[in-house]
This record gives sequence, C-alpha cells and structure tokens, in this order.
Amino acid sequence: MKKLLYIGNKLSIHGNTATSIETLGSFFEEEGYEMYYASSKKNKIFRFLDMIFSTVKYSKKVDYVLIDTYSTQNFWFAFAVSQLCRILNLKYIAKLHGGDLPNRLLKSPYFCDLIFKKAYKITAPSNYLLHAFKLKYSDNLIYIPNTIEIKNYSFTEKEFSIPKLLWVRSFSKIYNPIMAIKVLSELKKYYPMAELCMVGPDKEDLVNDCKLYAKNLGVEVQFTGKLSKEEWIEKSKDYTIFINTTHFDNAPVSVIEAMALGLPVVSTNVGGIPFLLENDKNAFLVNDNDVEGMVKAIQKLVKNRENTKEIVKKARLIVEEFDWNKVKSSWFEILK
Repeated sequence: MKKLLYIGNKLSIHGNTATSIETLGSFFEEEGYEMYYASSKKNKIFRFLDMIFSTVKYSKKVDYVLIDTYSTQNFWFAFAVSQLCRILNLKYIAKLHGGDLPNRLLKSPYFCDLIFKKAYKITAPSNYLLHAFKLKYSDNLIYIPNTIEIKNYSFTEKEFSIPKLLWVRSFSKIYNPIMAIKVLSELKKYYPMAELCMVGPDKEDLVNDCKLYAKNLGVEVQFTGKLSKEEWIEKSKDYTIFINTTHFDNAPVSVIEAMALGLPVVSTNVGGIPFLLENDKNAFLVNDNDVEGMVKAIQKLVKNRENTKEIVKKARLIVEEFDWNKVKSSWFEILK
C-alpha cells in the first residue's frame, strides 16, 4: 500500500477544530495507507520548520505528499513545501481549502503558478474552487468533495414551530459570530422562546466579546466551547435550524454535516456557498451580514413547514454523494 506524507495544520490537540488532515488522514489509515503528518506544532514558526523537516525526512519513504493549501498566511507554508517537493523530485498534491483562494490567484499569480502548474494533482473540494482554478490549471485539476461517513449522521425530522438555532464554527471574524447573536435578538421579537447555541473553539479570543454583546442585547446564548464531532452531533438533536453567518467560505464540512442530520440550513450566500446550496431548493440563502434577511428566511421556514421538510430531504440526498464510500474511489484513482 502507498505511503503518504500529509502537510497541514493538525491542531485539534490544541483546542482547534479538526481539519482535513485529521479527518481525511484517518480515512486513508483505515484503507491501509501508511501515513505521516506535519505538523501539530502550535507555534507557527515551529510548525513551518516541522513541515520542512518532515518533507526532507520522509522524502525517500513516501509516494506522494498531500499539501493543504489555504489562501492566507498558510499559503506560504504550502508554497515552501511544494517547492521543496520539486527539488526532492516528490509528487505532491495541492489540496485546496478556503473561500478566498480565488483572490489569491489574482494577488499572487507568479507564486500560484509555481505551486499549481508543477503539482501532480490539484484537488478542489467544491465546484466553486473547481470553477476558479480550471481556466489556468485544468490539466491537473480534479474535483473531490469534502467527505463524511454518512452512517454517522442519523437523519432526524425536526419540529420547526420554535426556532432553536445551532451555529458551529471557530470563533473567528471571518465567520461573523456576532451576526448569529443579532439574528437571535431580532427573532425573539416574533418567537420569544427562540434559542441559540454556539459551538466552536475561541480561535481569535472573540467569545467574551460575544457574551458581552449578548448580555447588552438582553438575550441568552449557550456557548459550549469546542466539542468533539460526536458531542456536537448529539447536541444537534436539541436544535431545529442550522445557521451559517460567514463572510467567506468554500464548502464547509459543518454545513454538509447539518444537511446530513436533517437540520434546515440558513446561510449567507458567499464564496462557494451558492455552489453547494440553492435557495429554496436545499437551503435558505441570504446576503452577507444581512440580519433582517436571515430572520425573514427563518420565519419563512417556520411558517411553511411542509416545504421546509422537502428542502431538508433534498439536502440529505445531496450530501449522501459526499459519503467516503463513494468519494474514496476518486482518491484511489490518483494515488494508484
């Protein structure tokens, strides 16, 4: 079986949300691949050095290097590792992440060419990124969606009469957590029993600000901190609507998971979201930072419950195509 080195931010041991390096990595391990990882170092400089060191260390052992490629500071980690792979004559796969990567293509075309034109493969987890990259990098570009194990997500029909909102993301400005609290405050004018639970690690020290904001608005919000996947899936049984308030996004796994669980999704229509979700078909979409629009969408799904049930069923059918047992053949094909 093939041996793989996976380069990315393996930081769940430090309280961060588990990312693809851990979820996809574990899927590969279960299929018999021998996996090496870099890096779980918390300090960014040490993490970068560990990525470089590991690439050299395992260069004679591995068949491929998978590189999680983001749009911001971590883009330069991916750039450095990819160029080292070229020097060492290692086949590397640039695994795309992040809703702002199309802007990186515009801002850094020279460095993007050095990464992507020389990659063995580029994997796009969404049609959004596939569309953005295909004009320049179609020769080695392939669509492989973010994947889940559908058997772990029990589809449950919900009762929508009282909006009980669930928000699951890291507390980061890009994900606009304050908007969720604003939505709850406005929603309570129509549904006094409305609730909001916010799940996720405090990535940018925003939780205290959010708690103070909720207090000033006079609304109670449950902040759970980081929960394991199993814990938040269990928690989701107590909630009826999933809200996604992000400013930028690609194809967020938490949204895919909510769709699998039978939670109607109300989301901002930013980045790759409209490539995953279609308004009034499998979700409800509103403009970025549009609190009033999100409140109206929630009112609509509560009032038209039979229509909402149909939307939820269609959402489940879509994400069943992201099951690992269906997606893994695409990975096997490029790793053969």
